[in-house]
Amino acid sequence: MRINENLKIVGSNVILVPYESKHVPKYHHWMKSPELQELTASEPLSLEEEYQMQKSWREDEDKCTFLILDKFEYGRDGDEIAALIGDTNIFLQPNEGDDADDEDIVKTGEIEIMIAEQTCRGKRYGWESTLLMLHFGIKHLNIQKYKAITKDTNAKAMQMFTKMGFREMKRVPVFQEVTFEKLVDSEWIDWIEREISLSIEPYRS
Repeated sequence: MRINENLKIVGSNVILVPYESKHVPKYHHWMKSPELQELTASEPLSLEEEYQMQKSWREDEDKCTFLILDKFEYGRDGDEIAALIGDTNIFLQPNEGDDADDEDIVKTGEIEIMIAEQTCRGKRYGWESTLLMLHFGIKHLNIQKYKAITKDTNAKAMQMFTKMGFREMKRVPVFQEVTFEKLVDSEWIDWIEREISLSIEPYRS
């Protein structure tokens, strides 16, 4: 998505940056992991296919992607590749209510989070990155409702979304998937803004 290609989001412990071609080799290395393939319901890609995927995600208007940097690691020497720890995405969904009046249309985004580096799990980096992305989607993509789909074996993800105010809406045992949803309202936005500290700054690769 072009809207975020020149922006970075600076939080307390993480920095979200656009997904660029220079990041692809490390991302490709991550996605060789059977664990991450399982958690993200992804198929392994060749390096060339990964470059094509990065390019399409940059250009598609229904996908907003940021990669996650460990802010403290990045602060040591400014090496983005060394500081990369995961990614977070919003996939815009077909508008609900398209058959109704315009005022009934609800703009919906599916939120995803992946902390690929095992040493960075359990440090609330995923929590902060998800909240930063949710906030960005509300303020810059005008999202009114979020969905989150996770494996029913991913207890930490299910617990996180529940703590964020999402409600479990559906389980599909054959795919081992659980769908959560959250309507955006002013009270929830206020809560998110109390939970995070952020600045949006120009990004230069």
